Amino acid sequence: MDLSSPLWYFSYVLVLTGLAGFGFHRLCIVYLYLRHSRKKPQPKEIFQDLPLVTIQLPVFNEMHVVDRLLDSVAKLDYPKDKLQIQVLDDSTDETTAICQAGVERLQGQGFDAEMIHRVDRTGYKAGALENGTRFAKGELLFILDADFVPNPDVLQKTVHYFSDEKIGMIQTRWGHLNRTYNVLTRIQAMFLDGHLELEQTARNRSGRFFTFNGTAGIWRKSCIADAGGWEHDTLTEDMDLSYRAQLKGWRFIFLNDVETPAELPVDMDGFKSQQHRWTKGSIQVCKKVLPAIWKAKVPLYIKMEATAHLTSNFAYLMLICLCFLIYPNQKAAPDFGAWTTYIVNIPIFFFASVSVVVFYITAQKALRPNCWWKELPYLPLLLALGIGMSVSNAKAVIEAIFNHQTAFVRTPKYGIDQKPKADWKKSSYKAMKTLTPVVELLFAFFFLFVVVEAAMQGRVSSAILLLPFPVGFFYTSLSSMARMLPSGRVPSDSTAENTKES
Repeated sequence: MDLSSPLWYFSYVLVLTGLAGFGFHRLCIVYLYLRHSRKKPQPKEIFQDLPLVTIQLPVFNEMHVVDRLLDSVAKLDYPKDKLQIQVLDDSTDETTAICQAGVERLQGQGFDAEMIHRVDRTGYKAGALENGTRFAKGELLFILDADFVPNPDVLQKTVHYFSDEKIGMIQTRWGHLNRTYNVLTRIQAMFLDGHLELEQTARNRSGRFFTFNGTAGIWRKSCIADAGGWEHDTLTEDMDLSYRAQLKGWRFIFLNDVETPAELPVDMDGFKSQQHRWTKGSIQVCKKVLPAIWKAKVPLYIKMEATAHLTSNFAYLMLICLCFLIYPNQKAAPDFGAWTTYIVNIPIFFFASVSVVVFYITAQKALRPNCWWKELPYLPLLLALGIGMSVSNAKAVIEAIFNHQTAFVRTPKYGIDQKPKADWKKSSYKAMKTLTPVVELLFAFFFLFVVVEAAMQGRVSSAILLLPFPVGFFYTSLSSMARMLPSGRVPSDSTAENTKES
């Protein structure tokens, strides 16, 4: 194929323009956050008689963390006679025995606690929640995944918002128990901070739709029922239910000043499986609910934001296309004069790349005002990891587009905040293995060649701008392959200092 064909260049510009569009949306989120973040919600009134809350704990093979979860629930600052604790266990290993012992321990402390064990995992997490809700005594349902450790005052800070009968769900902001464990957890924390602090706050306080994050939130039971209940046809049942409920007129509140800590995946395979599930699920929800959103009688700005949100993961397909278009463009981009640089290249670069940096710096400055600059060295790695994840996540997008069904794959968690670093490597819990790391490694070597060739030809700026590509692909591929070694060794970043979070 003739690499000098203008078709390559126009395809390259078209893909970059699409990525720039998603980058422009990030800047819109930053603008909405800066404009509306000070509009802190207030409860309509304070309950004189606290409502009954059912705490739902969906569990599947979580033997390393379930005791920690139950102990933290027992420390909640809320009257015992106003709590019901449901352990919704679908486990197939010793987790079930640990859950049963934990429930008996809670019962001995005077809690209304029960374990609901399913042998048939129909619907996975959504099915477990649907089944548990049938036996829930409380109108308010506080959902916590097994790797979360709620602060004792979380219910006192949240339930009073339900004094407004139009409120259907309250979401708290995730914290990170092991933020400084290794380089991967630091980058993940930055990713999540951007989503939770900026996106959720901006959407909620500007009057747009936002979604339940699957855990660390409280639902009104009648809201779930009115929206049609938990459904099993997507991998992100939380996002699906959220849009259906808001289309019914229910209001949600995001409390960015109420933090609920959780454990981040410490290995690349676990992170990939989590991101694959979230990415695929979001596209499934996009196909399912986007037509209903555009038919709904809601303002245009709500429809546009929901569209940007639900289609955002298509950016991974664009990124993969870009990987195939970069080299032909480097070899024989047509010369259309100086206007190309100033009217095309610079604006596209700004919206596609600089916007990402602005987005994550804004999030860190908001959450860590006295030490946000300490996260700056990790920004290049964040960009590189986003590129490196494009193979796995693009695969998830394609699977969703073509309705390829896969099981709900849990993300292994190891309770690493309480154990020595080496312990988790010996765990029987492993993420699913795929051929994705091999493809990533091929991309890594290809882009290493592209970068070296650009540098040798004196195109230093191009070499620097393309450097995140080989770095990202080498990082994601080798980190996964290292777990396959008989020694169980992990990448060097897992030996990073476990410093105390600033």
